[in-house]
Amino acid sequence: MISVAIIGSTGQLGTDLVKVLNESGKYQVFPIGHERIECTHLASVQKSLEEVHPEVVVNCAAFVRVDECEDKPEEAFRVNALGALCVARSCAERGALCVYISTDYVFDGDKVLPYTEDDTPRPINVYGNSKLAGEYLVQQIGPRWLIVRMASLFGKAGARGKGGNFIETILSKARTGDQLKVVNDIRMSPTYTLDAARALERLLQQGASGLFHLTNQGNCSWYEFARQALELAGIPYNMQPVASVDYPTRAHRPVNSSLTSVKLDSSARELLRPWHEALRAYMIEKGYL
Repeated sequence: MISVAIIGSTGQLGTDLVKVLNESGKYQVFPIGHERIECTHLASVQKSLEEVHPEVVVNCAAFVRVDECEDKPEEAFRVNALGALCVARSCAERGALCVYISTDYVFDGDKVLPYTEDDTPRPINVYGNSKLAGEYLVQQIGPRWLIVRMASLFGKAGARGKGGNFIETILSKARTGDQLKVVNDIRMSPTYTLDAARALERLLQQGASGLFHLTNQGNCSWYEFARQALELAGIPYNMQPVASVDYPTRAHRPVNSSLTSVKLDSSARELLRPWHEALRAYMIEKGYL
C-alpha cells in the first residue's frame, strides 16, 4: 500500500480525495486537517509528516478567497507560496512525492482557446501570483513533485474558506425569490472535486510527475453554470446575465481561464466527464435529484 498524507483533508477537494483513496483499498491515508498543522511553519510540517512517514504528500491547503487576497497579499503569499515551500522542503527531506494543487488563475485570460500545460502563466491578481509562486517553489525544491491545476471547484463538502461553493450560493439565493445577477462574459472549466480526486488517484497509480490540468471537460460562463444548476434542481428563478464590468470586484478575473490537458492519458481523461454531466452527478450526491 502507498502511504499518503493529505494536508487540508477537511476541505472540498481534500474530503473527496480521502474518500477516493480509502475506497480504492490501495492506500494508507493520513488526513491532516488545519487544526493539526500550520503549513507556513516548517517545524510544524516536519513534525506532522514525521508522525506518519508518508510516501506521498498532497498539499490541498490554500488561501482561496480571491478578493481578500488583494487586501491581504502577505497572507496570500504566506499560505500559498511559503506554505508550499515548507511542504515541498519537508517532502524532499524524506524523499516523498510532493503534490501541489494549483489553479487556473495563473493565466491572464487573453487566450481564446482553453489553456494547456504548455501555455505560459501570466497571472493578473494576487491570488494567481501567489499560487504561481507556490508552483515555482515546489519545482525548485524537488526532486519529486506533481503539480495539478484545477478550477472552479464544487464538491459535497463545500469550500472551507468560502463557506460553501458557487452552486450552493446560487440555489440558496434563488429560493428566496430575489432576482439574481450572474456574470456571463467570463469563461471557466467547472470541476467536480470527486472527479478531480479520481483523476488524481489515477496519476498516483501511474507514478506520474510534472504538471497536469485536471478539470471536467468543456467550459462555460458563470451564468450558464448557474442556469444549469437551477434547471436541474427545478427551482423557479429570475436571473439576469450581466457583464463583468458592471459587477466589479477587488481582484481582476481572467476573461477566459478554461483549462484542458494535452498530457493526461485516456484512462485519466475519461474520469473527467463533461462538466454538465459532473454537475448532475453532484446534484444527485447532494440529494437534489
